[in-house]
Amino acid sequence: MINTSETVYVAGHRGMVGSAIVRRLQSLGYGRVVTAGRPELDLTSQAEVKAFFAAQRIDRVVLAAAKVGGIHANQIYPAEFIYENLMIEANVIHAAHMAGVQRLLFLGSSCIYPRMAEQPMREDALLTGTLEATNEPYAVAKIAGIKLCESYNRQFGRDYRSVMPTNLYGPNDNFQVDNSHVIPALLRRFHEAVYSGAGEVVIWGSGKPMREFLHVDDMAAASVHVMLLDEAAYRAHTLPVLSHINVGSGVECTIRELAETVARVTGFQGHLVFDADKPDGAPRKLMDVSRLKALGWQAGIGLEDGLRDTYRWFVEHHAEARLN
Repeated sequence: MINTSETVYVAGHRGMVGSAIVRRLQSLGYGRVVTAGRPELDLTSQAEVKAFFAAQRIDRVVLAAAKVGGIHANQIYPAEFIYENLMIEANVIHAAHMAGVQRLLFLGSSCIYPRMAEQPMREDALLTGTLEATNEPYAVAKIAGIKLCESYNRQFGRDYRSVMPTNLYGPNDNFQVDNSHVIPALLRRFHEAVYSGAGEVVIWGSGKPMREFLHVDDMAAASVHVMLLDEAAYRAHTLPVLSHINVGSGVECTIRELAETVARVTGFQGHLVFDADKPDGAPRKLMDVSRLKALGWQAGIGLEDGLRDTYRWFVEHHAEARLN
């Protein structure tokens, strides 16, 4: 149910997902969207988060803040990924509870599921097998976030919900060379290849793994949809200790097919080279989104259209891209 007079705090509003959720809320008429950047609020500091909630009158929380990165970053900074994400989740969820905030939405990740989970991955696959080693610390932190929400619900009667998105991309993504996810990394690499006249682009891995991708505007729409569901409708499709909802497109492609699509979007006409000595990650990751569909939502932005939108944003917002 929409009540646009509510005050909604969006943690992580400068990130790709958080900024999309702010846009979505504003488009629905919410005029009281509270945000705070890292200079004003360090979410890893329990004292700062507690003081922030004490000073605000917040009705809902969207916890989209997280330390994120691709395979390369997860391998190099595992301690930072598990520590910072655990601290952010614990601080925000507990402070929300202590401030009397009844409704909270936590955003997780599809990496919570076992590496060899049956495909498509259903919500009940959680904690049934070994996680993918390349991002295990991040996944463990996200699992902890789900269980924090469930625990506050069970003990204190809170309405803290969790959504688990598939691989996301879109405006405000991280396009840095060393720690970006696969789509922004490929868009940047192909863009640079076009303007440098390179004859080939090297892609990590064999190109065989299957992946599902969702545009961040679809993710924002789905998140707000789940957040605003009547509590009875939400609980009809969840369990107290299995409360998270998958969010995805329900469509997958190989990394090779993704690279070929990025080549079309950027105008690259050279050769694709796959470096099989680099890690592939999980062989397949497709979300079962039947729960979300039963709750009345499904994705609407196709991959190639979404990639074209994201590429336009990259060129418009990155000075080094505009100079080429």
